[in-house]
Order: sequence, then structure tokens, then C-alpha cells
Amino acid sequence: MNPEHIREIIDHHEGGKKAGIIPILEDIQSQYSYLPEEALRIVAEKTGRSLVDIYGVASFYKAFSLKPRGKHLISICLGTACHVRGGLRIAEEFERQLKIKPGETTKDKEITLETVNCLGACALGPIVTVDGRYFSNVVSPKVREIIHKARTGLDRVDIKTDERIFPVEVACPRCNHSLMDRHHYIDGYPSIRVTVSFEFKHGWVRLSCLYGSYSVDSEYKIPDGVITNFFCPHCHAELIGASECMTCGAPMVPMLVRGEGGMIQICSRRGCKGHRLDLT
Repeated sequence: MNPEHIREIIDHHEGGKKAGIIPILEDIQSQYSYLPEEALRIVAEKTGRSLVDIYGVASFYKAFSLKPRGKHLISICLGTACHVRGGLRIAEEFERQLKIKPGETTKDKEITLETVNCLGACALGPIVTVDGRYFSNVVSPKVREIIHKARTGLDRVDIKTDERIFPVEVACPRCNHSLMDRHHYIDGYPSIRVTVSFEFKHGWVRLSCLYGSYSVDSEYKIPDGVITNFFCPHCHAELIGASECMTCGAPMVPMLVRGEGGMIQICSRRGCKGHRLDLT
């Protein structure tokens, strides 16, 4: 851990005076995969908060970890809805195959296993997430496949050769204004510019226009699992459709497809890869 890097993160958040402690800890964990003790001491020193308060925040929220995590995080929901559908049995199968208990990391440092109380998609339980990617209606025979995908990479594709990935040009379904940003490229193509709000934050997000690519740039880090509200940056109308994501149940975000006609819809939950393209 680089102490100077921790101080730069705190300074970026104006010393924690306005933004609060949680965004600072989120940025530290995104860099190191956990919250080192020395980092917590620096946060306390720089913000003027007591170490007890900082530790209290870090230990209260399930999203934070005080121990090093593996490259990939598998979360199993044991909330009421998932529990009655066999969530505990799924958790035990993950423990058996990975040979670790919840809260532990495999010896090769590849996978950390955890159980959580709710992942926000109760109707589709048992729910398991891998690095924020949702797997619904999980049954025991599917556990080995999920572990394999976690180790080898989720939805690994080559955007240059995979014919399932192609560029689309989209517009706001309310004002018909183009959402393409030709000054900001992602994956070698103009990006899709929208604004989003979540957890009292409001800022820009730019998405890859390649259908099948999940590359994204954003003004603020959006935590996995959070449902975001999308808005047109021109007419400021909320981009929300009538359908729900088939993977996690979150609202889908609709955008018009220019040229071909039709609609592209993406899931509003950060980390979920649910999407649909309907051409007319």
C-alpha cells in the first residue's frame, strides 16, 4: 500500500469534509480490494475523525472488507426469499467445491466467498453474484459452471472479432436527440452519453456503443448492485421503460436505435449484464 496514494484519494474528496467517509473508503477498496489498517489510520488522521468512527463505518457496511479479497468475489444471498428456495444448500455447495467458508479466500487468492442478506432480486432467487454479475434461479448443478466462469472471466469476448458485438447509434426516446458523444471514444467508437443519479449523487456516464460490450466511464464510481436512474442530457427526461430485467428484475433503460429502427434496453442495476435489442 502506498500511503501517499491514500492521501491523494482523501484530497480528491476535499479531505472528507463534504463528501463524507464512505466515498473515500469506496475508492480505497476499489484500488486495493480491501481496507488496509494503515489506510484507515491515514483516513482518520487526514479527516480529523477518530479511528473508532472510521473502523465503525468500515465494519458496518457489508461492501467493505478488512481482509484481502481474491481477484473475484462470489456472493450468495441467504435472505428469506432465497433461503426458502434453497439458498443455504447452494451456499454449502460453493463451500464444498471451493473448500472454504464464507469470509474466506481460496489458497490461490482467486476467489473470495461471502453470504449476504439480500441482493435485491428476491423473485429470481436463489441469487448468486460474481463480481456484481447476477445469476438467478441457481441450482446445485450450476455451481461448478459459475465457479468456472469466475476463474476464466465472465462473458469474455473479443470486440474486434466477435460478430455478436457491433456498433449502434442511439437517441433519446422522448426528444429523439442523439445520445452519441463523438468527442469521447470508448472501444474505438463514439460513446453514448447519459446522466445518472444514485445515492444522492448526480453525474455523467458514457457507455460503449458496441452492443455486447460493457465498457463504461463515469464521473462517480457506481457500486455494484446499485440501481441507477438514467436521464437524457438534452431534455432531462428519465429513461425508464415498462419492462424489467430478466436477470435481476431491475428496471430496463430504453434508447432508440437510429437507422435500423427499434429499441435497445440495458439493465439499470450496476454490474448486471442484462440487455435486449429489438429491431423493427
